[in-house]
Amino acid sequence: MPLAMDVSFTSLVTLTIVVIVIYKAIVYPSFISPLAKIPHAHWSVSFSPFWMLWKRFRMQNNQTIQAAHERLGPIVRLGPSEISVNCVEGGIKSVYTGGFEKHEWYPRVFGSLGTVSMFTMIDTKPHSIRKRMLSNIYSKSTLQTSPHLRIVSDAVIYDRLLPMLYETALSEKPIDVHDINSGLTMDFVSCYLFGLRNGTNHLQDDAYRKHWLHMYMCRKPFEFYHQETPRLIAWMKCVGWRLIPRYCDTANDMLDSWALDLCGKAAESLTSTDPSIEPIVYKQLKQSLDKQAAKEGGPKPDPTVQQNDIACEMYDQLTAGFETSAVSLTYLFWELSKHPEVQKRLREELLTLEPPIKFPKTAELPPAKEVDGLPLLEAIVTETLRLHAPIPGIQPRVTPSPSCSLGGYHDIPANTRVNAQAYSLHRNPEVFPDPEAWIPERWLKDENTTSELEERRRWFWAFGSGGRMCVGSNLALQETKLVAAAIYTNFRTTIVNDDGIEAIDAYTVHPRAEKLILKFHKI
Repeated sequence: MPLAMDVSFTSLVTLTIVVIVIYKAIVYPSFISPLAKIPHAHWSVSFSPFWMLWKRFRMQNNQTIQAAHERLGPIVRLGPSEISVNCVEGGIKSVYTGGFEKHEWYPRVFGSLGTVSMFTMIDTKPHSIRKRMLSNIYSKSTLQTSPHLRIVSDAVIYDRLLPMLYETALSEKPIDVHDINSGLTMDFVSCYLFGLRNGTNHLQDDAYRKHWLHMYMCRKPFEFYHQETPRLIAWMKCVGWRLIPRYCDTANDMLDSWALDLCGKAAESLTSTDPSIEPIVYKQLKQSLDKQAAKEGGPKPDPTVQQNDIACEMYDQLTAGFETSAVSLTYLFWELSKHPEVQKRLREELLTLEPPIKFPKTAELPPAKEVDGLPLLEAIVTETLRLHAPIPGIQPRVTPSPSCSLGGYHDIPANTRVNAQAYSLHRNPEVFPDPEAWIPERWLKDENTTSELEERRRWFWAFGSGGRMCVGSNLALQETKLVAAAIYTNFRTTIVNDDGIEAIDAYTVHPRAEKLILKFHKI
């Protein structure tokens, strides 16, 4: 009898545990949770993240989420505790200008040197402090009048880029512009951050540029594990298996050393006020960190720790700035090469600059404000960023406590991962008719109503929105417009080989073939 009672009690306990597990893992998330009311991208997402993880592993995130929004509307459920929004009101306006904290997804991938940058900081307060240190140096007014950036622009355009393209045009040899763009944009960003003398010269150092790019890009296929399954990496290491090859560690070490070396050179130039030498952004951050430490009244910052913090910040701005702008320029050249009539109209507009950007050099560059004010150039750049956003992927945030409302659904629990992506926002056919077509005219004032333009700008998300939007957006736009203006004032481009030009499906994209072969024709 006692034995039977023991068996019955054990069975009851086991059954109770099973019922509780089933309730918490399946019944509650599938039928009772407020998330259960949100349209499901797949039948399994209420109780399992596997479907979406598999899509991301296969690099199908952006298109999968876009397809779900097309079928189900502006808010969809992607996992037991993950949703996606694709609307402005009740969507990105609530999440990204409403102060939702960043998800831990960011520092998993974008941290370096044992610390985090402004971009990867999860909490709002430290981010705000860091942003105040740097926002002025990246403001449009500062950039357009900066003697430092003017010297950098003159050197990169007249001494490096245009002579190279002039020789290419004379020899009638095609050139891989995606490769060239990677060097060009790195030189722009690094020379502004550290000073022309201390920055890179990737554009002219062909062998080093290719080596550096290989080390940078070889880690990309393995970002999924850090982003989505960080515990799996640790578990596999415990049993002696590596999901991420050792050469990725080697590449990370090389890139960290490279960033520290650039910062070391900049530190030696801190006292200079020569605009061609002064490391203006590095100096701004260094002085701001010193002031912050003095304000807090603690001990003097450890030089090694502080240099790592600065190097991490500079590395993040360098890599994000070069990679995204290179992609933007590649697709801009591709679209213009497919549309010679737009090239012709753009050239006519560029020749109104005073002075025009002619090569060989006959005058200084025109004021940055004049280049920025060209309406067709602005429309071309904006439309390229819409259709070919260099960061089209998700921007994860975390819903606040105790709950919130999004997309018409209420009581969304705290700590739910919520994403939006430029890829989907930029493809709303009600805002952007024929969304897969490249149509610069959709941004011109003369061809659209004020309300149409305002609505399109609300949905334009190439640089994000709110307090966390890209701090370097003004630099990226000024650089992109200047390069386009310099090239299409002097050359006409035609496509030689655009096989593999379609973008990979990832957070940050590039052409699948990592190349675009064009021919430059001197005008």
